Order: sequence, then C-alpha cells, then structure tokens
Amino acid sequence: PVEILGFDTPPPAGELARVVETEREARSVAQRRGQRLRTEQHAQRSKSGVSLESLFSQLQEGAIQDLNLILKGDVGGSVEAAVSELAKIQHPEVRVNVVHQGVGGITEGDIMLAAASQALVVGFNVRPNVEARQLAEREGVDIRTYRVIYQLTEDIEQALVGMLTAVQTEETIGEAEVRALFKVSRLGTIAGCMVTSGVIRRNGQARVVRDGTVIYDTTISQLKRFKEDAREVAEGFECGILLDNFNDVKEGDVLEAYEVRQVERTSLDEPASSPASASSSS
Repeated sequence: PVEILGFDTPPPAGELARVVETEREARSVAQRRGQRLRTEQHAQRSKSGVSLESLFSQLQEGAIQDLNLILKGDVGGSVEAAVSELAKIQHPEVRVNVVHQGVGGITEGDIMLAAASQALVVGFNVRPNVEARQLAEREGVDIRTYRVIYQLTEDIEQALVGMLTAVQTEETIGEAEVRALFKVSRLGTIAGCMVTSGVIRRNGQARVVRDGTVIYDTTISQLKRFKEDAREVAEGFECGILLDNFNDVKEGDVLEAYEVRQVERTSLDEPASSPASASSSS
C-alpha cells in the first residue's frame, strides 16, 4: 500500500488512480475529467429539470395539476399585488400554486426550493445573482423575470392554457341514405346507399340514424362502388356499405359518417367537453 497526500476530499473506495509525470499534466487531466463530469451532470439534471415544457409533458401524463411558482419581488407591495392577481386565475383543471414568496433578489436558496418542488422561479423587478443563475442552469430550473404585473399574469395564464388537455370533438363529414339491402353469405347485410352530403370513408366512424334517433355507433368495415373496393365515395354517388358488427340496417336509415379530432384549447374559458357535433355539409 501507498500513502497519498493533498486530496481536498477523500476519494471513494475502489477509485482508480492515474500516475503522470508532472503536476501540470495532472492538473490538465483533472480539468478535462471535471468538465466531462459537469457536462454529464447537467445533461442528467436537464432531463428532470423544471421548465414550462417539462411541466406540460408531465401534466399530460397525469403527474401534475398545479403550476408551482417561487415568486420574488423588489418590495412587499409588489409581491402581494402579484400574488393577488395570480389568485384571480381560476380553473377546475389547473391552478397556480405559490410555493414561496419573498422580497429581494433571486438566490441559490430559491433555485434549490424550485428544484425540490418542481416550480418555476418568477422575479418581479428583481434578477437572479450570478450564483443563482449558474445553479438554475445546472438544475434545469426556469427563471422568468417581469417589470409589469399584467405581463406576468398573461404569461402564467398562457402557461396554464398550454397545460390543459386537448378537447375531443366530433365532426360530421358525410351522410348516406340506405335505399336497398343485400344479404351476402359470410359477410352479412350490405346497405345500398346514396351519399346525400359530404363524403363517406372506408374504416371511418358511422352512426345509424333511424327516425331521427341514433340507434348504433360503429365503423364502416367495407365500402364499394359497384363491385370494386373504394377508399371514399363523395356526394351524389351510390355505394355499398358494410357496417362492423351490425346487420339490422333497414331501408330509409341514414348513415352519418364522422371523425373524432383532438383540438388544443387556446383559452382557459374553453370547456373540457366539446359541444354538439359540427357538420361539414352545407
């Protein structure tokens, strides 16, 4: 065994030591390794860091419902005014949660608290010091600074909008009237139809409407023009339609084709559920 003096901190057990010719070479090796280690640590922290983008992603996974904030301001009155305005932003799905508020510049302590609580750091008429900015970069903490309260509240409100889940909507894209029925062995009942509006698409969703009432919701498993398979049939043309798992179709029924779409919300005022289906036909 050998004794080595001069370590600032004891190296971990099992660590390999490299012997070089000069102190200058040793310092160069240590600097390169230190830089590589800092780069790796920064990349790892960035993956779990706190930014609006990461918060949106986690919310979509069901992990977050609050937008946590660390709020710092130049004077107590400014901080209280900002908190009061933020409290006015109300929504049943997302909300602002002020984890900590205080007077003074943004410090390393604020960054550490933000990292621990998955919070954004917001400064009103204050800035982070050098150490806090460096720590925020290493920890992946997002710092936002403002001079006007309405800009702060507008940004936070837009952040909350971005955290909302998309709204599912249904849009009617076409209708077809059943005018004849054809029994086909091993398949079932094929409805001879006239497309009266829009377009009918193979594998699309369809409702069976009888006397104004929806009696079944299914998919169009086969679509034909004469005897040929068709991808879609437009208004004014005849076609044969085979519905998935439904053979009780009757003459006079209306087949209503529709599409389900995900629409991102652009305002906190938009409801989570969609209104009645819109029709694309005139």
